[in-house]
Amino acid sequence: MIASEYPMDSKDHLPLEAKRMLRSLASEWDDVLDSNALQVIPLKGAMTNQVFQIKWPTNGVARKVLVRIYGEGVEVFFDRDNEIRTFEFMSKHGQGPRLLGRFSNGRVEEFIHARTLSAPDLRDSEISARIAAKMREFHSLDMPGPKNAVLWYRLRKWLKTAKDMATSGEAEAVNLDAVEDEILLLQRKLAGEEHMGFCHNDLQYGNIMMDEDTKAITIIDYEYSSYNPIAFDIANHFCEMAADYHSETPHILDYGKYPDLQERRRFIHVYLSHSGDVQSDAEVEQLLQDVEKYKLASHLFWGLWGIISEHVNEIDFDYMGYARQRFEQYWSTRPVLLSSHGTSPSDGVRDS
Repeated sequence: MIASEYPMDSKDHLPLEAKRMLRSLASEWDDVLDSNALQVIPLKGAMTNQVFQIKWPTNGVARKVLVRIYGEGVEVFFDRDNEIRTFEFMSKHGQGPRLLGRFSNGRVEEFIHARTLSAPDLRDSEISARIAAKMREFHSLDMPGPKNAVLWYRLRKWLKTAKDMATSGEAEAVNLDAVEDEILLLQRKLAGEEHMGFCHNDLQYGNIMMDEDTKAITIIDYEYSSYNPIAFDIANHFCEMAADYHSETPHILDYGKYPDLQERRRFIHVYLSHSGDVQSDAEVEQLLQDVEKYKLASHLFWGLWGIISEHVNEIDFDYMGYARQRFEQYWSTRPVLLSSHGTSPSDGVRDS
């Protein structure tokens, strides 16, 4: 997650290995006046990794790269080697920044000369349409390797880890003991609605960049990317509209900002139409319904992530407070969202 700069003299925050790599890169660029004169600017909004913009003085426009230092303990969430392979694949296919170098606990990336979106941007109808079109392109990528949904396996894996790490109070607060049955229920109820695609799985505003001149959208940060039901990825993006990770309380979610029916229908219409095919109203409505149900999976996904992050990540963020909100949304919306499947509203639901 990448966002705005904040001033800080933070050279000492970079590993020595990273500094050596940066100086080596800069020494190969004729326009850099002094390869040792690197300016390090931490970027706000990161909740998995530490991210820095690196600048060098030149005779013209300053040279910039991005350094990503991997968060401690986050390998529990994804396979770093798979993430690197995805990054390199994206780079080769013009879908994101180029990989400039790797060191033991991070990497150096090309700096994209575009702005990172803000929370309000996701509600801008023009920008939202561009995101919908780009998401369709992303989902259509033919990534090497297995093309099976990772969602259900990942939820079970994260649940086991969360149970091992959570205190009894944390587990009780979100009714963690009931989640295993809920994962089974969702997988069973949503079977047959799993139109697959290569999904980003974390499409919040900090992972979307836009060129101010061309308005071209670039999706970045592929740590959580995998094949999954496309409805899950769209649902997750809609849920992210409730977040503002640059507010004074970045963990607080405002579900009053969740897109209304008209906004969701417009997004899905653009998404389905981007391939050039004429989409029927029935197709739009079906995906619209599927997305709303997969919203439940998104709440479990990031709720479990929050519990685990509380115990493995040292970034200043109230992960447990965030997790509680995602679980509260799960338990409170589950009866309505699954009612069309004939699920009893009281089946496994606690008072929220």
